[in-house]
Amino acid sequence: MRRTSRGGLVSLSLSMLLASLGTSIANVGLPSLARAFDASFQAVQWVVLAYLMAITAVIVSAGRLGDRLGRRRLLLAGLLLFTMACGLCGMAPTLEWLIAARILQGLGAAVMMAMALGMVGDTVSKARIGRVMGLLGTMSAVGTAMGPSVGGVLLGLWGWRAIFLVALPLGLVAAALAYQYLPLDRPCAPSSTGPGFWSSLKPPALRASLFMSALVAAVIMATFVVGPFYLSRGLGLDPKWMGLAMAVGPCVAALTGVPAGRLTDRFGSPRMTLIGLGVLAGGALLLSLASGLVAYLASLVILTTGYSLFQAANNTAVMSDVDSARRGTVSGLLNLSRNLGLIFGASVLGAVFAWSTPDVTRALPQSVAYGLHATFGVALGLILLASVMAWRRFGACHRLPNTP
Repeated sequence: MRRTSRGGLVSLSLSMLLASLGTSIANVGLPSLARAFDASFQAVQWVVLAYLMAITAVIVSAGRLGDRLGRRRLLLAGLLLFTMACGLCGMAPTLEWLIAARILQGLGAAVMMAMALGMVGDTVSKARIGRVMGLLGTMSAVGTAMGPSVGGVLLGLWGWRAIFLVALPLGLVAAALAYQYLPLDRPCAPSSTGPGFWSSLKPPALRASLFMSALVAAVIMATFVVGPFYLSRGLGLDPKWMGLAMAVGPCVAALTGVPAGRLTDRFGSPRMTLIGLGVLAGGALLLSLASGLVAYLASLVILTTGYSLFQAANNTAVMSDVDSARRGTVSGLLNLSRNLGLIFGASVLGAVFAWSTPDVTRALPQSVAYGLHATFGVALGLILLASVMAWRRFGACHRLPNTP
């Protein structure tokens, strides 16, 4: 790999890591924020919600803007906005100030996420897109996994302001690397600014990939919503051990992301998409039957491995087939589908768990286990639906033995 590619990939990787870290590291600081600002839990929750809502609201527009103005230029602007917002969060005198700064941080994160995926094709050859998609998935998982532990250490040493200021130097490093190593934007002719939002959604294959991405993200989100209740109420783990158990999924995703990308480059995205969904289905089935900590963690490892395989293959299938003028827009659509899937998983699959386990705070372990099984029974149905869509897209076209 050329030196230019290495420096550019470090910048793209840091962009994904910082965007995911921005979500997970803030969660651990909510109790401290409630004390610092003498605010209710519902009020400080907006520190997390404002960030997520800002990302969801603008990520497609950010991708399209990158296609129009230049992806490198917009990534630099997003990194600088994110970095500036980190400083504003760290010096916030009031909760309202902090929430407003988190909105700015979310806008920067949306640009970073959309441009990181969109610039892969500008940075490496088509033959290496799969492994780089796997690398970016790994960095996103690393950011998610690091948040609670790094945030806890920073809170203990320097207080809540440190959990926002820690990203400031990393953002400056990412911006410097992007400026130095990412390829310059090509001048855009007026006729090559790319199609509109609805035009981008016309290809049936793209719509299928986006829908599959949302379904899989919903299932993964269920592990974060249901898992803590099963581990604490169902298995009786104390918070320390529960936190370690919850970190297993993101750690597995971090370890399997790059190998999943390499397998995609080797065997093709159609085949690896179907294999990933098959492994996901196996993990969901095992979770719908799991009893005890070992069975739960083993099932979670299988589910997360399937997620890494699917994510690398599905993202590669989408981004390999899109022309350069639409990469930012389609990258934004991919990120949007994932975010909508996370929201769907938190709300709908969370509702399945709540319906199956009434009064969860006082429920017996057997009742919580039943809720886990019911939730992942429904999740298995979602994975099977995604598998049918993948087979209709890839299997029926006789493309499995070849390239995407």
